Amino acid sequence: QVQLVESGGGSVQAGDSLRLSCAASGRTFSSFRMGWFRQAPGKEREFVASITWSGGSTVYADSVKGRFSISRDNTKKTVYLQMSSLKPEDTAVYFCASASLDGRYDYWGQGTQVTVSS
Repeated sequence: QVQLVESGGGSVQAGDSLRLSCAASGRTFSSFRMGWFRQAPGKEREFVASITWSGGSTVYADSVKGRFSISRDNTKKTVYLQMSSLKPEDTAVYFCASASLDGRYDYWGQGTQVTVSS
């Protein structure tokens, strides 16, 4: 299994920046790609960004392109989500997840709350 622990959430003002971290442990060799997802109250969970451990290939949701940046530290087995120019609509619980080669996200963290006020 892969254990994931997110940190870095908080309450900020619109326009501020915040960096989330996701530390992976356990059978991390089975992890091919790491993703960030978010879920706002009353809404379904949505994809935010993802990155591969090897090569660092990234994918972003259109809603965060140009504002969010995903990166990883292979040595620390940690993935980051740098969020800039935050908007109230970015308010959500943010989850990190691990996907194997088949692309299925099998492991999830507990989530961290991000609240952006106007």
